[in-house]
Amino acid sequence: MTPKISLRTYTFIDSLQPQLAAYIATVSQGFLPVPGDACLWLEVSPGMAVHRLTDTALKATRVHLAQQVVERAYGSMVIHQRDQSDVIEAGRLILNSMQAQQGDRQPCRVQWSEIIRGMTPDHTVLINRQERRGSMILPGQSMFILETEPAGYITYAANQAEKAARITLIDVKAIGAFGRLTLAGSETDIDEAAAAAIAAVASPRGTH
Repeated sequence: MTPKISLRTYTFIDSLQPQLAAYIATVSQGFLPVPGDACLWLEVSPGMAVHRLTDTALKATRVHLAQQVVERAYGSMVIHQRDQSDVIEAGRLILNSMQAQQGDRQPCRVQWSEIIRGMTPDHTVLINRQERRGSMILPGQSMFILETEPAGYITYAANQAEKAARITLIDVKAIGAFGRLTLAGSETDIDEAAAAAIAAVASPRGTH
């Protein structure tokens, strides 16, 4: 008997922002997106089910696979294409194959959010050594950190934050039990970015 597939994350990004697109390129091993691409982030349980869903999307549409991660509990995939309609159609077909609806996705819960202002040199040096995929945070800047469950919603938060303010993307962890986002910038920009990120996870966008 085939186990039921549970939809954890289902998030549509209409236009990848430059920093997030560049960050994805540092962590993904598939066909890498470029700024402006539409993107769908999908996370399901059990993890192995993501192979079947990936196959459905790639055979029926022109989308490209940027990333696929298969863990025991969760499986995630990131598909993208310049034409939003291809990504939207791929999402529709995936949901149909699961006999699911977008509304079946697990609601996003904010586990932690905080702004730390006027970062000290010691603190920033340590963060820069730990987070080696994104950009660097500088002493004196403010930092916004956000943790969500499920993890995949954090990419939508990052994209919306980058749209809203002139920030530096330090880290985006969207795999595993929890998603984590770290941004840096001036106090004003970080306040705007934080508000945009919180609003994004409170009402994450789907494909319709």
